[in-house]
Amino acid sequence: MNRYETVFIATPVLSDAQLKELFGKFRGVITENGGQIVNEEEWGLKNLAYPIQKKTTGYYFLLEFSAEGDIVNKLETAYRRDERIIRFLTFRLDKYAIEYAEKRKNQLNKKKEE
Repeated sequence: MNRYETVFIATPVLSDAQLKELFGKFRGVITENGGQIVNEEEWGLKNLAYPIQKKTTGYYFLLEFSAEGDIVNKLETAYRRDERIIRFLTFRLDKYAIEYAEKRKNQLNKKKEE
């Protein structure tokens, strides 16, 4: 199984309930197709570097998961079909990226504990 990381940006006009439903939808796509969630983060509302669909902000989400390679096509198809998603990026992590992701996750956990 490979490790993947996907970041997607949702439109800024959604309510908190809609954002949670959207995040749960894509977690479900991963788990229903045999993937396992390793880490998930909600980065919140951030400014975009340039306007996309006349929007200057978006809600950022990160999902790190392990799965077989065919799941990426299914996940990206789900992103394309959902009009609430502005942009997305999915990539496979190599051993150095996995090491970095683990360090970053541990640092975030330490900050939450404090």
